[in-house]
Amino acid sequence: MKYVSRSACESRGALGGVIKEVELLASLEHPFLVNLWFSFQDEEDLFMVCDLLTGGDLRYHLQNRVEFSEESVALLVCELGSALDYLQNQRVVHRDVKPDNILLDSCGHAHLTDFNIATRLAKDGLACSMSGTKPYMAPEVFMCALDELAGYTFPVDWWSLGVVAYEMRANIRPFPIHSNTAMVEVKNILYTPVYYPRYWSLDFIDLLSKLLCVHPGARMSSQHELQQTPLLRHIDFSKVLTKQIKPSFKPPEDHLNCDPCLELEEMIIETRPLHKKKKRLAKQRSAQKDSDPERVWIKEYIAYNRFKELKRKDMERKETEWERELQEAMANSVVTSLTSIAGPISTPAKQELPKCNTNAETVNSSNAAKSKTSTKTNTSRFRFDLNICTKDANKRHQASK
Repeated sequence: MKYVSRSACESRGALGGVIKEVELLASLEHPFLVNLWFSFQDEEDLFMVCDLLTGGDLRYHLQNRVEFSEESVALLVCELGSALDYLQNQRVVHRDVKPDNILLDSCGHAHLTDFNIATRLAKDGLACSMSGTKPYMAPEVFMCALDELAGYTFPVDWWSLGVVAYEMRANIRPFPIHSNTAMVEVKNILYTPVYYPRYWSLDFIDLLSKLLCVHPGARMSSQHELQQTPLLRHIDFSKVLTKQIKPSFKPPEDHLNCDPCLELEEMIIETRPLHKKKKRLAKQRSAQKDSDPERVWIKEYIAYNRFKELKRKDMERKETEWERELQEAMANSVVTSLTSIAGPISTPAKQELPKCNTNAETVNSSNAAKSKTSTKTNTSRFRFDLNICTKDANKRHQASK
């Protein structure tokens, strides 16, 4: 569960970013994202309940000197590449892909989190603000800040993924860029060739070089392009999406995969800790009984419930299926009724034409005789039916008396 102080957000002007993040997360769902399940608020804080991932973040494992193999890095690139491809289809740029924002589950699968500075682009639109973490930001973001480019789009996240993949394998970043590095210096550093150790495989170097391409137009930035690389060509991405491929690194289960000092800090240093909230709010509510309860809620902050949303989508799917089945049944019934009305279509038998030596008068006289015979037959049949109807009417009349 993630929660932020309402007063702190309002004082820093960050309330709009939190509201935007919740709205964005409520519209997204993917196996390799940290999906939102609930959002709500009280008088003090804004809450977001997301997927529970007990494997810790990637930064924690890098700081503990975990050695990731090429196989492990390749699978992470596949998983996060699938997530970035999904975000691109949703026109969302994350802008802050880094080890701190990559969480592992108990099996070691990667999930992207923290959409605080993510943005949804309009069709054919560009982002132009300098957002992100400097060591992981793409060259076009810096060039945009220097007014050398009009904006940037989705390839910035794929550059960041390349930096993360390099750092996982080498335990250092490919470029010596820090938060205090000057903008002009950053531009010069990013255009220097990347050093790849000799013991790395050529296929792995090929993958990283396509992700760390300085020019965004030539950079690999889709799942389809990932599948074409020599290193990942043999991987079944449908199995990746369903988590059937097991990561070679599995987070330990005998201890917490995070720094426990953070939890202690929240309990000891925080002026309004979460574990004392219930008693604190009870006092506040008793003192403010006469106040309007609607005044304390931020109306723009949506209350989201994924269970209800999934139920609604399932109902919509069933209604669509019912409507389709009903239309098919109605179409079939119309066809059946039309067929029964029309009756079986019989092909008329071919009549032999009269021979050339037959006299025309003989033919006409025979046709006239046939028509008279049919007329007599029809007349007698009509008289027979009429007699039966008259007898039935007389019987009913006598019975009624």
